[in-house]
Amino acid sequence: MLKDRFRKFLPVIVDLETGGFNSKRNAILEIAIQLIDEDDSKLILGDSYRYHIKPFEGLEVDKEALEFLRLDLNHPLRLAVEEEHALKESFKIINKQKSKYECSRAILVGHNAFFDHSFLLEACHRNNIKKSPFHPFSLIDTVSLGVLATKQTVLARVCKELDISYDNDEAHSAAYDAEVTAQVFCKIINDYDSFIKN
Repeated sequence: MLKDRFRKFLPVIVDLETGGFNSKRNAILEIAIQLIDEDDSKLILGDSYRYHIKPFEGLEVDKEALEFLRLDLNHPLRLAVEEEHALKESFKIINKQKSKYECSRAILVGHNAFFDHSFLLEACHRNNIKKSPFHPFSLIDTVSLGVLATKQTVLARVCKELDISYDNDEAHSAAYDAEVTAQVFCKIINDYDSFIKN
């Protein structure tokens, strides 16, 4: 079972879009989580969830970040929520999945996972959220898995080597990046498991 494959850790793919690179200074603008399920001993993509987030009061959003993300914070269809709400709702979803697979903790999976994890830790701290479902320091990074499996580190190049579709026009949306990262994670783990069994 999935819990046995990851030592009772539930892998959850997380992608954040932020207003810069400093987790203490810059705001979170989007969060997406992609759940992982199993089917016939293979990892598959489960449900996904995304929240547009109102920049936390007092934090900065760099102009360069908005241009890179092609993001309009004032777009009428953005329907952004408070950071605390997005985190708590995401954690509820993860905890439910954790119970489903009888896992003790979730483990964050990401491309450059340390980046997303550092922003999550700061967000939990400033919103006084004491219980995160994620392990406090253990991570699974698809950069490391990617370079092992394909000799590439850039997500688009890893996808090319793994024959996974990658659309540059969709990239840098939290939901899209989380989905593609999840495909990379599942393919590398599934292929490795098949190799070991044979």
